[in-house]
Amino acid sequence: MKIVVLDGFAVNPGDLSWEFLNKYGEAVIYDKTPNSLAAERCIDAEAVFSNRADISREFLELCPRIRYVSALGTGYDMIDLAACKERGIEVCNVPGYSSESVSQFTLTLLLNLVTDMNGMTDIVKSGMWTGIPGFHYEKTRFLELSGMQLGLIGCGAIGERVAVMAQALGMKVYATTARRSSGKENGISFMPLDKLLGVSDIISLHCPLNDTTRGMVDRSFIGKMKQGAFLINTARGAILNESDVAAALNDGTLSGAALDVLANEPPQSDNPLLTARNCIITPHAAWTSIAARKRLIAILESNFESYIKTGKGINSLV
Repeated sequence: MKIVVLDGFAVNPGDLSWEFLNKYGEAVIYDKTPNSLAAERCIDAEAVFSNRADISREFLELCPRIRYVSALGTGYDMIDLAACKERGIEVCNVPGYSSESVSQFTLTLLLNLVTDMNGMTDIVKSGMWTGIPGFHYEKTRFLELSGMQLGLIGCGAIGERVAVMAQALGMKVYATTARRSSGKENGISFMPLDKLLGVSDIISLHCPLNDTTRGMVDRSFIGKMKQGAFLINTARGAILNESDVAAALNDGTLSGAALDVLANEPPQSDNPLLTARNCIITPHAAWTSIAARKRLIAILESNFESYIKTGKGINSLV
C-alpha cells in the first residue's frame, strides 16, 4: 500500500515519528504540498493524510486508487466528504487530542487581554520606570476577572474545559450551542445567542466552521455585544468578518481581541487585523504542545489500524 502524508511538517517538524505508517505499507512523507502538486504526489496512493492540502472532488478524480483519507487534526474543512462518500473512501479525523492545550491557550489569551503584561514589560525595559518614578499603571490595562461574565459560543470538550478554568477564577460562564440554548449544567448557564452576546464581558469562540458560522462575527453580531466587550477566537479564522472586527477594535466598540486563527494563514500583509487597536494575534499555535501532538499521532495510528483491520476508522466521518 502506498501511503502519502502531504504536509507532515505542520504536525511533526521532526520531534515525533511517522514510523507507524511503515507497518502498513510504503510511506512517503512530504513536509509541505501546495494544491498544485497534491494529485501528482498521490497518483498511485491508497491512503492520504492531509493537514491543509485540499482533498477535493477534482483531486480524487485524478487519484482513483485512494481508499482512505485522514485529516491531520480535528478540522476537516479541506476534505470534500460528499465526494469521498460517493467513491466509498473512508475518511477520519482526530478529535479531542488538543482539548487540554487549546483550553489552556484560550485562558492564556484571556489573561493577556485583561492584563497588559507586554505593555508593563515595555515600561520597564524602555527605561520609563527608571527615568520617571511611579508605578505607571495608568498606561496599561489590568482588570479583575472575578465577577466578569464569559460567553462561550460552542461548548464541546474545549468549551467545557475553558468553563472550568474560568470558574476557578471567579467568572460567571454562559454558553450557547447548536444543541442547547437553555438550562444550567456544571455551573454553565445556557442561553440563546443574542441574549449571551448582550450579557457577556468576553466572548470566546469554540464552534466549528460551517455554512452557518462562516463570517458570523460581523458588524451585526458585534452590535449585539456589550459595548467594550472582548473577543477571543481559537476556533477557525473564517468565523470572523475580519474587516468588521478590525473596525470595531479601532472605533472602541470592542475593547480588545485575541486571535489564534485567521481566515487566511499566514495572513497577507494588508490584513486589517494586523494593525488593529488592541489586537493580539498568535500563529495558530493553541494545539501545538508536544503532549497534544503525541496524542494526535497516537490517534492517527489507532484510526488507521482500525481501518486496515475492519475497513472503518475509529473516528469515521462518512
